[in-house]
Amino acid sequence: MRKTLYIIGLSTLVFSCTSQPNTKNRQYIPKTPVVKPKTAVKPQTSDKPKTQITNDRGVEFFTTNIADPTKNDNTASYGSIVSAKPAGYKVVKTYFPAIAQNFRQRYLILHYTALPDDKSITVLTQQAVSAHYLVNNTGDNEIYQLVDENKRSYHAGVSAWRADKNLNDTSIGIEIVNMGYTADASGKRLFVPFDDAQVRKVAALAKDIITRYQIPATNVLAHSDIAPTRKQDPGPMFPWKKLYDEYQIGMWYDEATKQNYYDLEMSTDFQLKYNDPSFIFNVQTQLQKFGYGIDLSGKWDDATKKTIEAFQYHFRPQNYDGIMDAETFSILQALIQKYPVK
Repeated sequence: MRKTLYIIGLSTLVFSCTSQPNTKNRQYIPKTPVVKPKTAVKPQTSDKPKTQITNDRGVEFFTTNIADPTKNDNTASYGSIVSAKPAGYKVVKTYFPAIAQNFRQRYLILHYTALPDDKSITVLTQQAVSAHYLVNNTGDNEIYQLVDENKRSYHAGVSAWRADKNLNDTSIGIEIVNMGYTADASGKRLFVPFDDAQVRKVAALAKDIITRYQIPATNVLAHSDIAPTRKQDPGPMFPWKKLYDEYQIGMWYDEATKQNYYDLEMSTDFQLKYNDPSFIFNVQTQLQKFGYGIDLSGKWDDATKKTIEAFQYHFRPQNYDGIMDAETFSILQALIQKYPVK
């Protein structure tokens, strides 16, 4: 009996030992992550070879547009390429240029100096006012550049046109030597005409700038357009229509469209509604719609009169009395139809 119990106990011990889990073999051992070296991701590029950057004595230029001009994109650079030089690093142009870019020069603003040639140069180069170009009246073929086109000149001051403000940031300024105006006994301003040879200089210069920077007609403006309560230049003697007709520069209305609006206005009693606040509000709205920075007061206030005057300087120079008569209003409507805000 004792022998039998011994055999049973021994068998139980053997079974118990062989059925225990092998803790040594199942111990958790964390895996060491395998770090694979990063491979450079090559950007997808078109098979079309890019135009090369020109290097002239260590200065880089890129003068070809490879972007889509229908989107107003332009990669051309009218000057040397300006690049950062971070200490300890190298800036490369392996993927230069990106096609999604355009010019900051979106406006061309024309002024007169109200000073003779010598004083115009002194003021525009030595004082806190400037322009990119100065067109003299000395009868030669020279045009003075005073500021790099890529930099802001201080010519526009507090200014606005359509949705844009502070136009120094986005414009090129041309100053024209002209004595401005004198006032007669009644206070009416009498403006000095521009010399024909000087106008040809302005036209050639403006055409070059407009073409290079793709500046639309709606953005070729007088200083008085963008600051009508402060400025009168270049005044009603500046030949805007001549620039439009002969050089395709700037805006002008279609005569037939203007006449249609005029006939419509004359079919009603224009004078009867003239002092109606709703008509005044409509006039101010139309001026604002065209581009002028004007408040909608519903009154013939001083700011409205000066804005109408500025409009007449540009588009109805035969009469710049600041009164919104039927012809001035018809011209305004014809321009809005021809040059709608996009």
